[in-house]
Amino acid sequence: MRIISGKLKNKSINFLKNSTTRPLKDSVKENIFNILNHSNLIEVEIAKANILDIYSGTGSFGFECISRGAKKVTYVEQNNAAMKVLKKNIVKLSIEKQTIVINDMVENIFEKYRKDKYNIFFLDPPFNDNKFLQNLHFIKKHKFYNKKHIVIIHREKSSKDNLDSLLKTLIIKQYGRSKIIFGTFN
Repeated sequence: MRIISGKLKNKSINFLKNSTTRPLKDSVKENIFNILNHSNLIEVEIAKANILDIYSGTGSFGFECISRGAKKVTYVEQNNAAMKVLKKNIVKLSIEKQTIVINDMVENIFEKYRKDKYNIFFLDPPFNDNKFLQNLHFIKKHKFYNKKHIVIIHREKSSKDNLDSLLKTLIIKQYGRSKIIFGTFN
């Protein structure tokens, strides 16, 4: 795996080779950033953004954001094996000052970081996990988002998640098995 663009372009990152995590494919990641940069439906700029990367795995989405000028990325990951690789990647890329790494549940992090507001939320839960809906509800309820924000969710294309009460869906794209949903809290 590699970083596609920005100041860290072409730097390699480590990933897990197991069945519990799945890396975000470079082609899907590139399409996400093309939409972020070029869609007139999205009012958020990556440069200077505050990112919350939930189910962050080994960190590729957040690394891409930092490479493109994001101010800070807060990673939330519960899988210990993924957490170890994530921390190694952060050191390898020398971006410790731009990252916060949390090995906990989303509901527990906001007590400590309640003053933080985020511009970009990226959720990449396991395809069979629906707990991310509770995470979205929690974030919305406590208004941990800036006025200009975007929520990006990576799901399996056949998933039938009901997001209507949580998000205003702006864009849905499919790439192979993946479905990428862009929306804002309504």
